[in-house]
Amino acid sequence: MRFMIMVKGDTNTEAGKMPEERLIAAMAAYHEELAKAGVLLDASGLQPSSKGWRIRHTGVKRTVVDGPFTESKELVAGYTIIQVKSREEGLEWSKRFPNPFGEGANSEIEVRQMFELEDFPPSDAVDRFRELEARKK
Repeated sequence: MRFMIMVKGDTNTEAGKMPEERLIAAMAAYHEELAKAGVLLDASGLQPSSKGWRIRHTGVKRTVVDGPFTESKELVAGYTIIQVKSREEGLEWSKRFPNPFGEGANSEIEVRQMFELEDFPPSDAVDRFRELEARKK
């Protein structure tokens, strides 16, 4: 089972403010634990939305909307992807995630299970995704 742990953005992350060294150290220690346990797949912080864009689909039309985006609390500032044996194991790892805005600050992380190809009914399209996965290995 794969889970994505998402750090919500705030005005500081949207301003491009870098975290304090103490927080970077706590995040490094946590991710080292994940790697040592063999459950870390990927992790990264994201640049502010001012450096990004959205593609809005309206029927067949695509429109580019440049950032920044106004609702910073609805944005993702960073993520960690883990692969574990159960929901309970994912929950235990996510409860150990350092407070992304520093100890004592109010913050929230969101954890979502990712779909696996086995979750979809067999089809030619799913087989194409399986072929892509096999090429990565």
